[in-house]
Amino acid sequence: MKMNLFESEIQSKLSKSAPLASRMRPRTIEEFIGQDKIVGEGKALRRAIAEDKLCSLIFWGPPGTGKTTLARIIANVSKFYFVQISAVTSNVAEIRKVLAQARDRLATENRKTILFIDEIHRFNKSQQDALLPAVEEGLIILIGATTENPYFEVNPPLLSRSWLFQFESLSEEDLLKIITKSLDDERGLGGERIEITEEVLKQVANVANGDARTALNILETAVMTTPLDEMKTRKITGDIIEDVSQKRKIVYGKKGDTHYDTISAFIKSMRGSDPDAALYWLAKMLYAGEDPKFIARRMIIAASEDIGLANSRALEVAVAAARAVEFVGLPEARLNLAHAVLYLSLSPKSNSVITGIDNALKDVEGKMTYSVPKHLKDSHYSGAKKLGHGDDYKYPHSFPGNYVEQDYLPKELRGIKYYHPSGSGQEKKIREALDKRKKGKG
Repeated sequence: MKMNLFESEIQSKLSKSAPLASRMRPRTIEEFIGQDKIVGEGKALRRAIAEDKLCSLIFWGPPGTGKTTLARIIANVSKFYFVQISAVTSNVAEIRKVLAQARDRLATENRKTILFIDEIHRFNKSQQDALLPAVEEGLIILIGATTENPYFEVNPPLLSRSWLFQFESLSEEDLLKIITKSLDDERGLGGERIEITEEVLKQVANVANGDARTALNILETAVMTTPLDEMKTRKITGDIIEDVSQKRKIVYGKKGDTHYDTISAFIKSMRGSDPDAALYWLAKMLYAGEDPKFIARRMIIAASEDIGLANSRALEVAVAAARAVEFVGLPEARLNLAHAVLYLSLSPKSNSVITGIDNALKDVEGKMTYSVPKHLKDSHYSGAKKLGHGDDYKYPHSFPGNYVEQDYLPKELRGIKYYHPSGSGQEKKIREALDKRKKGKG
C-alpha cells in the first residue's frame, strides 16, 4: 500500500511538471479535436468506443494528429484492461509476458486486454508474428499506432485482422482550438497572465504544420522564455514565436511513403506540364533534406520517359543539372535543379521512347530469339565472307540522301513498328519524315 501511495505521489508530481502537450491531452471523446472523418458524431468508431465493442485497430498518420490520444481515451472509457508498450523498447520476450498475463486475466477475471503498441512499425516480422495468434483468437484487442504506411511496415496477416484508420494532419482551425483551449485550461496555461493576439496564434498554428504537439510545444516554450512585464503579464509576439520555432516542421521520411508520394507528385507535375506545382514539390523535397542527387536522377529518367524526342535537349539539360549538383552542391544547386525542372515542365511531351523500348523488350522476352540476318552480320573477321556474312548489305552512304530501303529486322519481325513518334514538338517533324520515307518520297 505504501508503494502504491509512493507511486501515486510520483505520478502526481510528474503530471504537474509534464510538457503542456501531455497535460492538455484530451481525456474523453468529447474533448478530442480533429479527425472528424474517424470519430465525428455518428461515425462507426465513435459508436464502437461508446458501446465498448472494439476490434483490433491500426492508427496511421503523421505525428501529433491524435493517434496515441485516441488510444488513451479508449483506455479511459473501456472496461477492458489496458496495457501500453513501445515498439522502440520492447522485445518478443516482453510481448509473450504481456500475452501470458492477458490469458491469466481472462481466466481469473473474465476480462479481455487491450494492448496498445506505439510505433508498431518498429517491430520486426518475428515480433509482429508473436502477436498474431493472440489477435486471431481474440485474446487481446490490438491498437497499433504508426507514422509509416502500414501496407509496407505491418505484416499483412496482422493488418488484415485489424480495422485501419488513416489520420490526417490537423487543420489550422483545429490547431487554433487546441492552443486557445490550453491558454484557458488550468491543466495548461490558465494560471498564467498571457497576452497574445489572434494573428500570433495563427502563426503558431501555421508553423506547427498540422501537428498539435508541435503547436503546444512552441506555445509553451514561448511562454516559458518570455519574462513578465510591469503588469505581470507575458506578452507573446510574432518575433518570439519565430525565435522559438526556428524552422517549420514538415513530415517527410526519406524511406517512407511520404518520400515516395512527394517524388511521385513531382514527376507527375513535370509530366503534366505544370511548372508551378513541379517547383513546389521540388521545394518541399529540398526543405525536407532530400538527397538532391536522387531528385536529379528522377529528372534524367523523366527527360526520356515523358519528353524523349519531342525535345531531345531535355535529356541534356537534366544531365547537366545532375552534374551541377555534384559540382556546385546545395544551396546554390537549387537554382540548377529549378532551371531543369522548369525546362522539363515546359517541354512538349512524348512517351514514345518508353513505349518503343518496352514493346521491343516484350517481343524479346516473349517470342523466340531470332538470328541476325546474314547481310547484317559482322564481316570483318577472317572467314566471315565465306559464311556469307555481309552479303547483299547496302551501305546507306552510297545512296542519295544517305538512305536506302533495306530490312534490318529478322524476317519473322519484318514490318513491325516499335517507335511511333507523337505529333508533339520535334517528333512532329520526325513523324512527317518517316511518313514521306514510307511513301517513297524521300
